[in-house]
Amino acid sequence: MAKKEKEAVELTEEMDTDHAESRVYELGFHIDPELGVEEAKKAYQGIRAVVAKVGNIVAEGEPRKIQLAYTISRAETAGRRDFDGSYFSWIAYEADGKGHEAVIEAAKEETRVFRFLDIRTTKDEARHSEELQDLLAKTPEPETLEEEVSDVELDEALKEVAA
Repeated sequence: MAKKEKEAVELTEEMDTDHAESRVYELGFHIDPELGVEEAKKAYQGIRAVVAKVGNIVAEGEPRKIQLAYTISRAETAGRRDFDGSYFSWIAYEADGKGHEAVIEAAKEETRVFRFLDIRTTKDEARHSEELQDLLAKTPEPETLEEEVSDVELDEALKEVAA
């Protein structure tokens, strides 16, 4: 077995979805940025509905359009597709093993989601994330000062540098 395949198998085995007691997880996911806002919200609401059905929602962040730090590529039926932005959303939830597995399957099956991550967390950490997101949402965007420079001013500045 190749090293990467072995690591994937080990990771899957570590997921431990057979536990009966409830645990807290956080699912973060990227939704296709080419969708309209309403369509992105529908994708989020679909996953949220599965989470609410199989567990308890601890905290959440509705879809917000963001610029990605790096390009994410995904193979699709029509070829490879690159994403430089997304609607990012997250849901912290409490569920048992079967509920956790159902949430993971819902994220995998949602075609409008192109990347997701599900991690184990605590209620306190999830609520803290929600507080930080609320604070970030209330923080105004910094103003960018863009000076418009005319071609004449640019030519004069270049002449001064060349002289």
